[in-house]
Amino acid sequence: MAIDFKNHIRSIPDFPKPGIQFYDISTLLAHAGAWREAVHQMAETVKPHRPDLLVGIESRGFLVAAPLAYALGLGFAMIRKRGKLPGDIITHNYDLEYGSDTIEIQADAIKPGQRVVVMDDLLATGGTMAAAINLLRQVGAEVTAAQFIIELTFLNGRGRLDVPVQSLIAYDS
Repeated sequence: MAIDFKNHIRSIPDFPKPGIQFYDISTLLAHAGAWREAVHQMAETVKPHRPDLLVGIESRGFLVAAPLAYALGLGFAMIRKRGKLPGDIITHNYDLEYGSDTIEIQADAIKPGQRVVVMDDLLATGGTMAAAINLLRQVGAEVTAAQFIIELTFLNGRGRLDVPVQSLIAYDS
């Protein structure tokens, strides 16, 4: 019997601010059978992209990319917010709807030409993922796909991305 992953996502209204509907993956992570099946299904959709490495975006993207990298026998790299990574880093500034932000990757995390799939827990407007893809290309990665647990299709975030986009769950409103 197929698992309906939406049954394992907690919806929290007005978080982190009024008018926002927050989709909480912690309930999926806490359910061993559903989480195992989610990792299995995401692994199957990642394999055809033949990545050398999976990249997770801080912080819930780590929860997606790290177990998938382990399951597929791949390496894992992190994209983090400014000031969170030690050593030499490469920085990318990007605009948000209201302001700007900065993400970083360690300078030696990606070898030029490596094929990577970049992952996060949720695709909303696509701004952070687009910035991550740009940063990865800046360090020489070949970004082959973007993968998410949840996609808010009504925000059309995939329209901002120029790589194949895959998500386990879609919310249309």
